[in-house]
Amino acid sequence: MQSQDVAPRPTPASDPVVDVEQAEAALVEHYPRLVRIAYLVLPPGLGRGRRVLTAHALAQRALPRGRAAGPVIPAQANGRDGDPGYAFVRLRVLRAALEAGGKRRGLPKRSQLPPLLPQVWGLKLFPRSGGADELALDQQLSALSGPARAAYVLRGLEKLPDGDVRRILTEAGAADADAALRAADRVPARYELLTSPEFDACSLQARPTDLMRRRQHTKAALAAAAAIAVCGALVALPGGGWGPDGAAAPVYAQNPAAEAALDPGRLVRVTGSAWESAARTDFSAWPARGDLVDDDGLLRRALAVWARPGEKVRLSFTPGTQTGGPAGPPQLLYAGTVDNARVVILYDGLRIARYAEPKDGTAGAALDFARVDGASGAEAAAIVLDRADGNVRYLTAPWVRKAAERDLMKPGAGAMDLTVTDGITSPLASPATRPGACTSWNVLQLTDDTGTHVLSDLGELVPARLTTGRPAKEKDATGSEALHAWAPYACSLGAVRSQGVRSVNAWRFAEQELPDGSGTGDWACTRAETWRGDGSQTLAQFHTPGGAYGAVVAKAEGGPACGPRDPHVLAGVLWKSEGGHWYLLAAGGRDTASIRATGGISGSARGHVLAVRAKEGAQAELEGTLEDGRSISGLR
Repeated sequence: MQSQDVAPRPTPASDPVVDVEQAEAALVEHYPRLVRIAYLVLPPGLGRGRRVLTAHALAQRALPRGRAAGPVIPAQANGRDGDPGYAFVRLRVLRAALEAGGKRRGLPKRSQLPPLLPQVWGLKLFPRSGGADELALDQQLSALSGPARAAYVLRGLEKLPDGDVRRILTEAGAADADAALRAADRVPARYELLTSPEFDACSLQARPTDLMRRRQHTKAALAAAAAIAVCGALVALPGGGWGPDGAAAPVYAQNPAAEAALDPGRLVRVTGSAWESAARTDFSAWPARGDLVDDDGLLRRALAVWARPGEKVRLSFTPGTQTGGPAGPPQLLYAGTVDNARVVILYDGLRIARYAEPKDGTAGAALDFARVDGASGAEAAAIVLDRADGNVRYLTAPWVRKAAERDLMKPGAGAMDLTVTDGITSPLASPATRPGACTSWNVLQLTDDTGTHVLSDLGELVPARLTTGRPAKEKDATGSEALHAWAPYACSLGAVRSQGVRSVNAWRFAEQELPDGSGTGDWACTRAETWRGDGSQTLAQFHTPGGAYGAVVAKAEGGPACGPRDPHVLAGVLWKSEGGHWYLLAAGGRDTASIRATGGISGSARGHVLAVRAKEGAQAELEGTLEDGRSISGLR
């Protein structure tokens, strides 16, 4: 366990004194809470994986060196449950987290460097995803400064009054504690969300790192070691900037098929009218477009970087997407100049690959992948061409006749036409990377010979198709009824960003008359299907009259719930009426014959809805019986 030094201040006689054993005991007892505080205060720009490891490193380095006693400031003498040892290590964790997010002046501080320990090889660790409320809070906190985030956390998680928060921030090194408190005031006091698994850096999910790239690096390392043993000397390859292969890594294998895939002269090119007689309307029918389709140098660099991306290439891919080179010559969809970059989009039958390099020739190439196997029709109607200043520009399919932008949260506002030039739309505001509260959700509306389709940018190369209706009978989210069905649940799309989502269906499976004459509530489930098949996410949501958003009451990751294979759903929520009474409300699909609640709340009802008087904080288990006699359990 490592530690960091903090310059002591003069110790008044009234200050409690903490020795290293007391500090260690507090650290061990409250370790998960200290890591959560560090994770919330660290800058979101680090990324979720690095924030997790850095938060653990800061907590583990919070012990003082040696065995000398160290002072605790009077403002924190009564720490968690009156423990001055906890207050001491909390201050050190908070100070280190603020330093990690501060500006570097001269040599970086220890907390601003990547942590030496802990380290995890071969895995990416990140907290479990929360609901739409947690996502909105995370976006709001990301817009604050480090001291302002710390003020919000000390108020909400530690339950400290502003006077103590002000003194702790000052002791932790914040330049203007009053400004931090004022900034924290701008974020709604949703303090209960701070205890969500979304911010628990000790309860983690694990995913592998880029397996193909690791394998390539291992083979390259073995080949380099063999070359050193045989030749006894290193062969240095000079870097030629944007030379023949640009940002590509050195060649590590010679293979005829791989070399053919790197030849720009062998790229598959489809003519502009081929789609009119094609058997399928998918990406294979897209023509090659753009002002640089004949630039062999650019195409060669794009293919070389795809086959072997160098260390300076920014690589991104949706979950379940392989990043290895193409098995044969891919199809060219686009090569042209977009804003300040040269962009190439390629398709190999399973994946879309987007290569971008700066126009001015400086370093900083990017390579993005998305899995699109089996895409057709609306799913193959658009590709993200460029993102800039919170806007997105699409390349549309040749069969698209009209493009428009609309706010999914305002179904009655109508759609605003977009200009389409050579298949490229004018920019539209994207909700995928927008910080702050969710007040609108702009989507792309495309019209072709088969009808109108609605697609949402979820931070990936290919937008997700939005549908409504009972599973296996979904239809595009167009028309007044479908748009009004989606409006309360639009912000929940933020919970499935960057997850490789193919389509999202919103199904309003029940309506329920609310007790105490409060109107009618709507029950809906939104299910996100992925390109890889697994990893689907289902949210059960409840919407009351006058509410702008649907509340997430249950969720399921993976499994067939609320999908074509199992079009049944049962969910419940503890709800407070306008008259101040608490009720357990539950609902299932129309084929639910009865519902029963057990546990902290008891009650039953024939039919597909249930309302039972309850007490605040009570919990219950839900069971339902379908009309064919089968039993179903409530989503959690």
